[in-house]
Amino acid sequence: MPILIEMPKLSDTMTEGTLVKWLKNEGDSVKVGDELAEIETDKATMAMVAFDDGVLHKILVQEGGKVPIRAHLGVMLEDGEAAPSASELASFEGGSSSNAAAIEQASAASPEVAAGDGTKSGAPAAAAVVDSNERVKASPLARKIAASKGLSLANVRGTGPGGRIVKVDVETLVASGRSPSVSVAASSSAGRAAPAPIKATASEGDKRIPLTGMRSIIAERLLASKTQIPHFYLNIEVDAGPLMALRAQVNAASERVGGNKYTVNDFVLKAIVGAISEEPRVNASFDGDSIIQFASVQLCVAIAVDAGLVTPVIRNAETKSLQQISDAVKDLATRARNKKLAPEEFQGGTITVSNLGSYGIDSFDAIINPPQAAILSIGAVKAKPVVNQAGEIVVGQRMWIGLSGDHRVVDGAVGATYLNALQRLIENPAMMLV
Repeated sequence: MPILIEMPKLSDTMTEGTLVKWLKNEGDSVKVGDELAEIETDKATMAMVAFDDGVLHKILVQEGGKVPIRAHLGVMLEDGEAAPSASELASFEGGSSSNAAAIEQASAASPEVAAGDGTKSGAPAAAAVVDSNERVKASPLARKIAASKGLSLANVRGTGPGGRIVKVDVETLVASGRSPSVSVAASSSAGRAAPAPIKATASEGDKRIPLTGMRSIIAERLLASKTQIPHFYLNIEVDAGPLMALRAQVNAASERVGGNKYTVNDFVLKAIVGAISEEPRVNASFDGDSIIQFASVQLCVAIAVDAGLVTPVIRNAETKSLQQISDAVKDLATRARNKKLAPEEFQGGTITVSNLGSYGIDSFDAIINPPQAAILSIGAVKAKPVVNQAGEIVVGQRMWIGLSGDHRVVDGAVGATYLNALQRLIENPAMMLV
């Protein structure tokens, strides 16, 4: 049967994507794991890989097209498979394999027509199967086969790239006779309509720039953050002189042996993680009737890319050395700008750091990255006149650090305690290396 290539859900918040570029042409052979196209999601632009072998027969969405998740992007055929008719190809355009499978399953389950709306009485059960299977990592063809047979993929172990469930896994499931089905009651929720936005009036000569998927989600999430999270802001000026001196010593020693070159940000990130061990209450999230205090530090680092801002995660940062943090940041930044980050590398962060010091910004207040409870804003190290312990005015190196906190989770005293711990580490940086 034709293999329908769908717009994948490449992030937890993605609802649609833009097909930036096809990496295969019609008629090209495709192997499992081959990169098919570049997809712009709400978080980044990344490659979509193939989960089945075959030949790319027809491209249904041209470059630049924006479509919802599960919409058909193209049609693949297995080797030797006859091409579908023009009418069949036309039926694939703009459709969704998951929806088509749900309708097919509903028709098989109950041929009776419900009261005058043209839907089948079995549709809710079929939709439940589709909804359940969309939560697992599976190829479009595997989902289609599973939905047509009413099978749940929840406990299936995938053999495809990254543990993805592919066609052969579903066929093995069917052959084994262990085929679990899904029975989920349909539910719905109603939400209030958002107020109409205040729009600007464009004049002659003004340029209208359509929002990319990433920019749209940035707008939505930051608006939600500022309107739903009670922000408060703390700022502290720290003496960066000791850190700058230690950095110079470490880099000089590292350079002699051809080692790593450390940035100011590397040291700051290490200090931010270390201070959490002294005040773990900032590494948390509001969860309705409770607060989740995370056991590990999943450190989000804000990285500017052409399309906007991404925040990939350094996993279990509290277990990493200065060099490991430095290596992780360099790797994430390089792959973010080359569109090579995987969807899971954006998920699960517990606290975020935004550093605009390299842009010459002295201080700023960042917007919280939901559902986290805190974000650190790091300014530039600047030379300025300061009063030393002897009462003399001398040249010092100072840096402003800000904390934006969710006041439902982090009280002012907690935020202040954390910033004081962070200040001690930055002003006594050798403590970070022991």
